[in-house]
Amino acid sequence: MNIGLLTQYYKPEMGAPPNRLFEMISGLKECGNNVVVVTGMPNYPTGKIFQEYRGRFSLVEECDGIEIKRFWLYASNTKKIIPRIWNMLSFSITSFCALHYLRQKKLDYLIVESPPLLLALSGRWMAKILNVNYVANISDLWPLSAKELGAISDGKIYKILEKIERHIYRKADIVMGQSEEIVSHISACGGKNTYLFRNGVDPSRFNNPNLKKDRGTGPIKLVYAGLLGFAQGIADICRSINFHDLGAEFHIFGDGGEKCEIESILKGTPNKGIFYHGVVPREELPKVLLNSDMTLIPLVKNIYGAVPSKIYESMAAGLPIMFMGEGEGAKIVQENNIGLVAHAKDYATLKENIKYAATHPDDISEMIENCIEAANKKFNRPKQIAALNEFLKSQLHD
Repeated sequence: MNIGLLTQYYKPEMGAPPNRLFEMISGLKECGNNVVVVTGMPNYPTGKIFQEYRGRFSLVEECDGIEIKRFWLYASNTKKIIPRIWNMLSFSITSFCALHYLRQKKLDYLIVESPPLLLALSGRWMAKILNVNYVANISDLWPLSAKELGAISDGKIYKILEKIERHIYRKADIVMGQSEEIVSHISACGGKNTYLFRNGVDPSRFNNPNLKKDRGTGPIKLVYAGLLGFAQGIADICRSINFHDLGAEFHIFGDGGEKCEIESILKGTPNKGIFYHGVVPREELPKVLLNSDMTLIPLVKNIYGAVPSKIYESMAAGLPIMFMGEGEGAKIVQENNIGLVAHAKDYATLKENIKYAATHPDDISEMIENCIEAANKKFNRPKQIAALNEFLKSQLHD
């Protein structure tokens, strides 16, 4: 099969969406398909186009054996509404310049990542012009997620975006969702051919015998590695929890909007057992996780359908999860007995969970075994990609 991926975010940008999409398209390539990626100039999470890509409207490059066609977009990470809209709209427009490029590839499928919602709409038109099968890959439910985060109110603009969303679901040949909640929502909104494709994890990344867990007998080590954004609320955790007094350490890796605030908090209160280490390359993540005891995965607000990809990576590393939040992420942790759960911003329960983890090693050992089993059997990305590949082939023959 010839498969194209249209996405605003892709490597070398950091964060869950670029990593997830890279794993998916690389896996489909390993299944024997011809794949190409159409994306924007990398800029996330800094909000500035990376130095080596500046001053270009478009370019073609190869990365990890995959051909990538990039186009200019308006880069911004501000919370102001107009720049954010122009950021999403700009690539939705410039991506149309890929039509000639994609026509030459004779695609069977065009997989389009959403959000941004407007890119999903552009992808629908592009697939129609190219006469190829349109696959909408829904990783977050827009505009619902935007409303839950307070970025948009339930008014006329919301209703327009909701109509666009339902149009995409109805017109797509296939609609993929990364969680059960997303797939249920898509079906309720008119999507007829839905497919559950979870983020999952490649357990082999965490099976390197050279990466030994060196936990010792000191304080329990909790780690957070990822985007330091407002939705995660790492700064509030740093303000609210004295990990040292709980016999624990909290190690933070990443970058994002709260970075400076976190550094300021740690500078003002240096003895709370919290350590910020900067950005960790994706290739170094297994080493970071395998030298920890548990992951701390917080969500400030419940975003319906969202499941942090960190959950799956933590499973593969055999790290029980200290989860703060609601929704399907909390459900996965509880149903598989792979960690402890507190409600969003419930710092009192988080403190109790940290104390529990430090004083119940047998329970934590059981959770470690459950993590590894779940990663290998239920959330194994290579197996899920192989199943997706077979599904896509079957749809061509129908």
